[in-house]
Amino acid sequence: MNGKDRNQIKPGIEVDIVLKQDQRTGKLTRGFVKDILTKSPNHPHGIKVRLVDGQVGRVQHIIQ
Repeated sequence: MNGKDRNQIKPGIEVDIVLKQDQRTGKLTRGFVKDILTKSPNHPHGIKVRLVDGQVGRVQHIIQ
């Protein structure tokens, strides 16, 4: 699943995000969602989240 719809993302799920500094390379960072930062129901570049380790980025994949 991609990370463009807010209703698919809940705190505690495992996701791959792209950090702001990694947007050019597309390098993904895996972690667990702590907070959902995007207020709109969807976003074309991915929903912005904060991971439990404090990193912030946009969700690219939801890990099943």
